Amino acid sequence: MARIIAYCLHAKAQLTFTKGLCAVDEPDIWHKTLDDQISLWIDVGEPSFDRIKKSCRLAKKVLVYSFNSKSNVWWTQSKNKMRTTSAEFYQFDDNDIAKLAGLIERTMEWSVTINDNCAYITSEQGECEVNWQKLN
Repeated sequence: MARIIAYCLHAKAQLTFTKGLCAVDEPDIWHKTLDDQISLWIDVGEPSFDRIKKSCRLAKKVLVYSFNSKSNVWWTQSKNKMRTTSAEFYQFDDNDIAKLAGLIERTMEWSVTINDNCAYITSEQGECEVNWQKLN
């Protein structure tokens, strides 16, 4: 669910999901230019410093969205190193992601409205908000 929201936040032509966990050298989501350069690299989770450092060399812009109950610990332990990179770090509210997971159906249509640091999602199953904050 966090990957889907991250995708919605940056939706544009040629933004694609990658193979995910199956491809360790790829982000969760990326945007490539027509000449196959990586203009946007989006990781969802708690990546290592080495992964972020490498992604900053490969992509013009790197974004990281953490989302689970352990992301505060990850950020506390990693923030000094991570701040030395050009990546931007955000944290979804893990309770909001859990509520969003409750809207899952085999086939579904969502309406997503984004305003500041909040996405409002509606579907036939219900509605919820997903909030995030920038990690400094």
